[in-house]
This record gives sequence, C-alpha cells and structure tokens, in this order.
Amino acid sequence: MIANKIDVGVVGATGYTGLELVKILVKHPVFNLVYIANSQGGTTIDALHPSLSGVCEDEVHCADVDAMASVCDLIFLALPHKTAMDYVKPLLAKGVKVVDLSADYRLPQDIYEEFYCLHTDVANLSHAVYGLPELFRKELQSAKLVANPGCFPTSAILGLLPFMSKRVLNTPIIIDAKTGVSGAGKKLSDTTHFTNVNDNLFAYNPLAHRHAPEIANKLEIELDTVNFVPHLVPVTRGMISSIYIQVKESFDAEMLLREHYKNEPFIRISKTPVTMKDVAGTNFCDIYVRQKGALLFIVSAIDNLMRGASSQALVNANLMMGLDEKMGISNIAYVP
Repeated sequence: MIANKIDVGVVGATGYTGLELVKILVKHPVFNLVYIANSQGGTTIDALHPSLSGVCEDEVHCADVDAMASVCDLIFLALPHKTAMDYVKPLLAKGVKVVDLSADYRLPQDIYEEFYCLHTDVANLSHAVYGLPELFRKELQSAKLVANPGCFPTSAILGLLPFMSKRVLNTPIIIDAKTGVSGAGKKLSDTTHFTNVNDNLFAYNPLAHRHAPEIANKLEIELDTVNFVPHLVPVTRGMISSIYIQVKESFDAEMLLREHYKNEPFIRISKTPVTMKDVAGTNFCDIYVRQKGALLFIVSAIDNLMRGASSQALVNANLMMGLDEKMGISNIAYVP
C-alpha cells in the first residue's frame, strides 16, 4: 500500500541538479511535487528544460518562503552556497524540513568560514545531519535539516571508509579525481567553454580545492594529510576518484570492502576497475580495490549529478520522511 502523499518543492530549478530532482520527483510514488521555483519565476519548467515537455509543465514561481511553506512538507534547495542559508532558517522556523544541496551546513562554522564565506545561520549548524546514509542513516531518520554531501567528498569518502583502520596513521591520502563538465553547473565560463574542454583534460585548484576539508572533516583526519586534486574531463556527467593510501599490513582488501558494505543498497563492489558509464543516471557508487605491498589503490565511481547531488538528496528525503530509502531511485544506468 502506498503511503499518503507528501508535498515537496524544489527551489533552484534552473540548474542541472534542479532538473534531476524534478525528473526523479515526477515519478516518485509518494512525494508530490507541488512547488517549483527559481530566483525569477514567470515561466514553466518545460520552458527552462525542454526535455520535460509532455512530462512536467508546471509553473516555476519566484522563490518565496511563505508560499512554499504554505504548501510543502519538505523543500529541496538546489542553490549555491550563501544563498541557501537565507532560506533554511525561515523554512525550519515554519516547520518545513529541508534537504540543502549547497555546502552551507556541511561543515563546522570555523572551517566553513575559512573556505567559503561568513555564515549567517550558525544556530542551525548543530541541527544539520550530513547526508551520507552509509555514515549517518540513523540520524537522517529524525533529521529536519540535511546537508547533502559534495560530489567529490561522496566519491572519496565512500572509497576510503572501509580502510581507515588499516591506514598508517598520519600518512598522506592521495585522491586523483575526474569529473564531468556538468559538475561546474550551467553558467558558462572560460574553463568550461566547449573549445577549452573538448579534447582536453586538466587539473584545477590542485591541493587547494574546498572539498578537501569536507573529506577530512567527515573522515575525522587532519586536513594536511588529504592531498586532493580534481580534474575536468570532456564528458557530460560522471565522476571517478583514484585513491592511494599506505596501509599497515597485508590483508584481503576486497573481502574487507564487501564486508563493510554488505548491507548497503547503493554500493557495488567490482572485481575489475570501475567506470563512470556503469553508474550514469543512478545512485550507485561502484568501488574497486587492489593492494600492492603497503600501497592500497581504491577507485570509486559515481554520477556527479545523481549520487553526487540529486538522487542522494532523494534518498535522504526518503529517510527523513520514514520511507524506504530506495523508493523512487533509479538503478538502471545510461548505457551505452
């Protein structure tokens, strides 16, 4: 029996993650998408995203807290950092649950302000639950505010978690990550211009990217041991992280990986190196591991827009609202 419908909204419908949220929500058996908004309004969702023509043609409103709170039990905020916190505080005060896809509630105040900006809603930082179910499933079930993880941290943390007890203490962790261009969002820049990305590959913000402190914070390790280098690759969507750590002893790494994630519905363990294509359009994280002496190589693949943002947000919302976490989540990859 299907539960009573739960009314939800998406704020930030113009971007790629907003589009993915709408695509998932229109097919969800319990969540009822009743409110779609961006900063301007005055249009319809299929006008913003013609791929939704004949699928969802709802009005896009100019985002208004009172309006969304009057009709929604839960709101997804697909907004940039700093902008999102302006909505969280009044929405929580009105009793609306929030899944925030920005970075605004992922980190303690001091770390956030060092790498982002001044935080204007410090009181709610302690109420936020980091939205990685493999780490905080129990806490998510009673959460009113979820800080959806970053895409790079999702890929890196899930790859590293099973092996942290085997790592030689305080030795460097090297994360060599590749992401599709959609991770940069819709706004055009010289970096993401077709002529710069096509037939090209390059690192950006090496050893200085602000997702490194998120990885370190959630793994509870020193930031200076996390050596994170992201690369932009000429693909639309997908993310793959090649991770190298020094371990204390020889052990069956694949068996440990399988044991750690044996009850996790969205983790798949591979016997061969994983690919981005196999997880495209899904919430899966595929992981492969291999050991050579004291060196452990881990590679994890996710869809940056799905497991790295929108489908993970839906899993978190399912948990928050007492639903099966797998409800409405696609498990069929975009292959070929």
